[in-house]
Amino acid sequence: MALLTLVALLLGFALTSKAGTTIWSGNFNAYPTVEAFNDWSWSDEVGEYQWYIYGTANTSEYLALDPSFKNPADTSETNGLRITIDPTSIWNGDSTMERTELIPQTTANLGTGELFYHFSISHPATNLPDSTVEHQICFFESHFTELKYGVSPNATHITWMVTEVDHYDVAFTPGTWFNFAYDINFSAGTVGLWASTGSDPLVQVVEAVPASTSTNSEDWHLGVLRLSNGGTPEDWYFSGVYIESGPITTSVGTGTGSGGSTTTSSGSSTITSTGTSSTVSSTSTTSSTTTAAGPTQTEYGQCGGTGYTGPTTCATPYTCSAVSPPYYYQVSESQFPF
Repeated sequence: MALLTLVALLLGFALTSKAGTTIWSGNFNAYPTVEAFNDWSWSDEVGEYQWYIYGTANTSEYLALDPSFKNPADTSETNGLRITIDPTSIWNGDSTMERTELIPQTTANLGTGELFYHFSISHPATNLPDSTVEHQICFFESHFTELKYGVSPNATHITWMVTEVDHYDVAFTPGTWFNFAYDINFSAGTVGLWASTGSDPLVQVVEAVPASTSTNSEDWHLGVLRLSNGGTPEDWYFSGVYIESGPITTSVGTGTGSGGSTTTSSGSSTITSTGTSSTVSSTSTTSSTTTAAGPTQTEYGQCGGTGYTGPTTCATPYTCSAVSPPYYYQVSESQFPF
């Protein structure tokens, strides 16, 4: 009996490990009302998020907080966040697209080593996303990885892209919570994806893919950008937002890092993707150690501004343009970046 107990303990230890450390928390508990997002400005950078990419109306037009907007498995937060896109969601005068986005406000380095960018996303049965136009969701300025919606061949699916190439997609059904973690190895220049639904633990659905990984720690956009579609409103729900160093926290809803949560280091889970149910191993594999190459910034990427340390040379034929000088400069636009 003692031997069996010892074996069980050793097996349990092998299957679990302490979670990573949260280096930035996007927990919405820091915001008692949506008006609190307005406390942030370029001259007073307070709070968890930068809030400047939205339309001409008041903040309450684009953001709302409520328990019904969060994944029920997310027990660490009081409210989730509803992000709305509507006809007024024109930022910086560009009427070709509509966008509502939050950016981390932090002094932490969110672009070193291997980090996991966590978030959960859903949408209600009303104000549905328009699958006839393309969307970017939770993306970096250089677009080395992002979710998209409204792209072929599965326009009603969430599609995970690495450098504009589809690596994973799943039907975006109303009322279902989809949990994601971008597994970004900034040192090796690779990106992987962990995913699950509802309260299920995250499993690795895509192993390391080479990418030109880079960030200035304030260019990851939590939110939605879409091509203008004539003004149809859309509602998107977000919760469980945080960034951690490894090992990854696979449980959903904690977001507390080194507070004693566990991560699965072996085993498998079943998850539906591209209409097919398949078993995906959650065992991490060794990433490539190839260094990401090239300091050239792509169209729509950040190319300058206060505190920016990323690429300042623009890809041909684009130029670096002042958007909110001296704080933010962006590669000039010629068409929507899809």
